[in-house]
Amino acid sequence: MTVSIERQSFNQRFDLYGQWRVEFAKELQVFSDWLEGKGLRNDSTMERLARLQEKTLEDKLTVAFVAEFSRGKSEMINALFFSSYGRRIMPASAGRTTMCPTELAWDGSHAPSVRLLPIETRKLSASVADWKLKTASWYSIPLNALSGDSVAAAVERVTETIEVDIAQAKQLGFWVDDSEDNPPLNEAGLLEVPKWRHAIINFPHPLLKKGMVILDTPGLNAIGAEPELTISLLPQAHAVLFILGADTGVTRSDLRIWQELLNPHVDATGMRLVVLNKIDTLWDSLTSKEEHQAEIRKQRQSTAQILDIPLNQVIAISAQKALVAKISKDEALLRDSSVRQLESVLVDTLLGQRHQLLNRALLSGLEELRTDAQQLLTVRLRDLTEQIQELGNLQGKNSAARRSIRLRIARERKEFDHSVNKILGLRAAQNKLLNQGFQQLGSKAVKSELNVLLKGLQGKILTFGLQKLFFETFDRLTGLLHATQTIADQMHQLSIDAFAGLNTEFGFSLQPPEPLNLALYVQDLEKIAQSNKGQFSVNNALRFTSNEFNERLIASLAMRLRPVFEAVANELELWSKSSSAQLDVQLKERRHSFLSRSDTIERIEKAEIDLSERLQELNGHVDALAQLSAQLTERTQHLEASLNAMLRILDDGKSAPVAAELGS
Repeated sequence: MTVSIERQSFNQRFDLYGQWRVEFAKELQVFSDWLEGKGLRNDSTMERLARLQEKTLEDKLTVAFVAEFSRGKSEMINALFFSSYGRRIMPASAGRTTMCPTELAWDGSHAPSVRLLPIETRKLSASVADWKLKTASWYSIPLNALSGDSVAAAVERVTETIEVDIAQAKQLGFWVDDSEDNPPLNEAGLLEVPKWRHAIINFPHPLLKKGMVILDTPGLNAIGAEPELTISLLPQAHAVLFILGADTGVTRSDLRIWQELLNPHVDATGMRLVVLNKIDTLWDSLTSKEEHQAEIRKQRQSTAQILDIPLNQVIAISAQKALVAKISKDEALLRDSSVRQLESVLVDTLLGQRHQLLNRALLSGLEELRTDAQQLLTVRLRDLTEQIQELGNLQGKNSAARRSIRLRIARERKEFDHSVNKILGLRAAQNKLLNQGFQQLGSKAVKSELNVLLKGLQGKILTFGLQKLFFETFDRLTGLLHATQTIADQMHQLSIDAFAGLNTEFGFSLQPPEPLNLALYVQDLEKIAQSNKGQFSVNNALRFTSNEFNERLIASLAMRLRPVFEAVANELELWSKSSSAQLDVQLKERRHSFLSRSDTIERIEKAEIDLSERLQELNGHVDALAQLSAQLTERTQHLEASLNAMLRILDDGKSAPVAAELGS
């Protein structure tokens, strides 16, 4: 069977990546079951494995499309993802089509549908992320995923508008007094605004089922009125495609979107691509193909210069011709549309970079799992070695020697009981500090700081003092992380001192964990602050007269900060669990060792077992531990090989000719 043009260029490799993620998650589960079967899995190990599996399966890729109206954005989504339907799915008629931010994703717990959030929810302070938790507030339209007509009809609803007066428009964020960008009024003194605030298209497309999320955004005014887009959704997208018209170049409103909403985000982790669409408008039967290419190259160079970006970040295509070519299976037209260049960059760069991040996280997690399990094997080997040495000293000795060993075991058991009390004291101190850390990182602490900022904004025109207030707020938020770092350092020092004492006094072999370093999270806060200072610049001065806008702005900042503080809390908790896991493991092993040694001496005295046979049995356990250690290494190396194999597949699939062409 011949693979389609679309599958060869894009879907097949993304699908392969999705299949690999599912299979790797299964391999992690097999490894987890093996660890449990061998007695090598504890609470800390289970936590690490669960996080690795979640990271593998929930590794979503968000691609955001940003453009002013009539740049062919929706048509580009059709060409990249929906040509197999043989028709347009996203509305792509002349004029305004995407009236509200639209997410295309797949959630198997919901039926295929288009869910629409009424625009009136903007009058309340809750963010879109908050509204997503309130399913009853959304208007849901079912769709038949097998019918292109059904899908298109349901998706068409995102284009709906309503008419409101100026007072309502102010509340909804579509009218700012004295602004040049206000929408026009009709004869009745009303203006047209989107009927919906946000749309979610739950659609079982192969790419969406494998974790891709597509974000289709409206024009400048609508983006500016929804701070969550610029503060949270766009910066956290793995790729942002900024679409311009090849026939218009970089217009004034295009430049504003780039300078005010996209370029300032130093906290953005994804790639930025500029796509010059509609190159077919430059095609002319009176000029040669070489002249066409020269004109397109000139447009790319001009765009790169205006936006101050490398030339290889500007790609020129014709989305409309690409869609026609894919539907009609016209290879020549598809080639002329240049969409394959865009697809190659998306897969090579986006998918490759994303897997590299996942690869590093998983490799680091596997190494931690191997270290934990190997440490447990080392403890068991030490106990076995001590038992062998102890029993070896009994050979040829009388009952007095056996009695001496029994007394020594009893003495060690008593000392062990004393160590338990010290361990309980350590845990109490650690838990007290841990709870203090959670208080520093909790939503109440963050909300309290943001409320100070909100009170400073309410009902005021922007002044220099408000931007100062913004940075002071972030200074205090950063102070919460510094306070948490101090707590983490205290917990680490407690562990060092306690572990040293337990090792010296009671014969433990505890290794102090590596200290927790929160510097990267502090840097994240600094980047978020720098990226969003423009929200408090003169460009937004008039918007600050609206309390509704101020509340949405603060709610959006809270949403952007939440994952940072939650991640720090998770790191602190995992560090604490990992530190405690060593104690749990060695306590359990030492209890088992005492029971085994006492039982052995008792059975030898009763002549139930032969001393030589018991020594032989213990040596057999030593050999079994060596084999188990080798199996542990083999299994973790197999998982690492699977990770690296996927990386090689992605690297090998890169299109060198395309990369060379983009650089020219």
